[in-house]
Amino acid sequence: MAISAADVKTLRDMTGAGMMDCKKALMEVEGDIEKAIQYLREKGAAIAEKKGGRATNDGVIETYVHAGSKLGVMVEINCETDFVAKTEEFKQLARDIAMQIAAANPVSVSREEIPEDLIAKEREIYTHQAKNEGKPDKIIDRYVDGKLNKFYQETALMEQGFVKDPKKSIRDIITEVIAKLGENITVRRFVRYQLGEEL
Repeated sequence: MAISAADVKTLRDMTGAGMMDCKKALMEVEGDIEKAIQYLREKGAAIAEKKGGRATNDGVIETYVHAGSKLGVMVEINCETDFVAKTEEFKQLARDIAMQIAAANPVSVSREEIPEDLIAKEREIYTHQAKNEGKPDKIIDRYVDGKLNKFYQETALMEQGFVKDPKKSIRDIITEVIAKLGENITVRRFVRYQLGEEL
């Protein structure tokens, strides 16, 4: 099947993937743009998984100060090499993540880093809610687990919906950049300050 240059350009504009990757994706799915986007996302996830164990000892510290200077964020984003750390794509990712932290106020980078006492407190609240709503005992655990998953999506940075595109999580955004740049990328830590807030 012949793939038009216009379709390749459209897919590239939509995904940011390389021209050859876009052409190959379109050929794999017989020219269907939506399926090609999914193909590229899956390919990106596979690439990111392969690179996941590689050390990230370089990177940047990015800052974001919200208009009015009453809210500020500092975040450390790591990659494998200084070369990638200097690319515009990597710098843009760092800026986007700093802005995400300012807007969505996550508690931690990942769900594994959320303090155990906070999880226990949430679990207790959801269990009481379930009982107050008259849920049968046999489904309370599932109900609580579902509520906890929603809590993780709201409080763990990697699981939050991206403020610029809520259909994608921060993990999805990072995976796409890993696929583009060919290096492992991690968010190491962040701090968010709001004027008058207790630490």
